[in-house]
Parts: sequence; C-alpha cells; structure tokens
Amino acid sequence: SFILLISFELHAQEKASTPIGGRPNIKGDLFLDFGFNMLNNRPDELNTRFIASRVANVYYQTQIPIGENSGFTFNPGLGLGLEKLAFQDRMTLISDPDKAPNSSQLVPISDIYGEGITISTNTMAINYFDVPLEFRYHVNKNDYNNGFRVAVGGKIGLLYNAHTKVTFTDGEGLEQKIKTTQGFGLSPIRYGVYTRLGFPGFNLWGYYGLNGVFEGDKGPF
Repeated sequence: SFILLISFELHAQEKASTPIGGRPNIKGDLFLDFGFNMLNNRPDELNTRFIASRVANVYYQTQIPIGENSGFTFNPGLGLGLEKLAFQDRMTLISDPDKAPNSSQLVPISDIYGEGITISTNTMAINYFDVPLEFRYHVNKNDYNNGFRVAVGGKIGLLYNAHTKVTFTDGEGLEQKIKTTQGFGLSPIRYGVYTRLGFPGFNLWGYYGLNGVFEGDKGPF
C-alpha cells in the first residue's frame, strides 16, 4: 500500500506545565497522522474510493542524539496504524472457503444482502500495532525542538484486527448495520519505508509498503 499523510506533532517540553498551553515533562514526540491510502500493484477490481480510504496513525517516538550537535537523531517508537479501504462499485470482501479458512473474495454487496438496497456505508478496516524506526536530520543543530528537519525510516506492524462494515436500507425502509470480523487472507505482518519532513507541530509524511497486503493465494486476486 502507499500512503500520503499530513501529520500533526505534539512535542513534550522540558519545562514545568502551566495552566494554559502546558505540556508534560516527557521527552519524545506524539504524532497524529491523517491521510489517504491506496493499494499499489492491484487489479482494476481492487480500485478504491479515494476520500473514503483513509488512514490515522498514533505514534509515540523518543529521541536519541547521534553525536554532539551533529543534527542527527535516532527515533524509535510504537503506536497504532488504523487504515480503511473502500472498494468501488459497491463491492466488499467475504471469506472464500474454496481457497482456505483464512481467505477472501471480492463480491457485489447485492449478492449477499439482495437487490434493491441502498448502501450508505461500505468500508474495510485494517488495524496494526506498529513499531516505527527513523533517522532524522535537524537543520537547527543547537535546538532539535525547533527548525526544519527531514526523516527517513521504516516500520513493521502486526495485524490485530480487520473487519468490514456495511450499512444499508432495504426496500421496506429497514436499516441494517453489518460488521464482519475475520482474517480475509491479510498478511499478519506488514513492513515498509517512509519519509517525513517539516517542522515541530506539522509534517508531511509518506509510506510505501514493501510486502503484500494479502498472503499469497489467500487474497481476493
């Protein structure tokens, strides 16, 4: 997968908190990443709706200086990677017992719940425990908490939950919300590379996954 994000960062200050605008005396950064994702190297059937395919990450990263006033730091961390995919043409994933117990196929929602329904929600959530590791270069070598910086790194994630959510109204006006939790043939581990640039408080961030979202022949294609 490929992700492009806007990231907001809260940096812990080394000073006592104040009633207004104070922050705790904890060294490190809390990143709140928001953006959109898409599957790369995919067949046309797995195209997604851009606005509905979103990502939100919450990461805490500590900062370890490399050398004295070199401008470089090593920043390990941990957090949650929360992604949504929204397939086009009113399609969704269901299990495919002809392949394996943990597998999936892409089918029209009307094949499951019947014709004549009005669909209001159709998304798939894929949630990970992530461990980001990055190296940063700070232009301001005298104060790493201020000034422009650039980071490159990678992260590895462990899948802990995946589910589809479909909300629809049938011909009689009855609204139903269906949430299905299963493996869908997803890879239990993901890993990839990313880059981050900006200032403390605001960053631009992009991630490129290096392994398949789905395992071998267990995915829909």
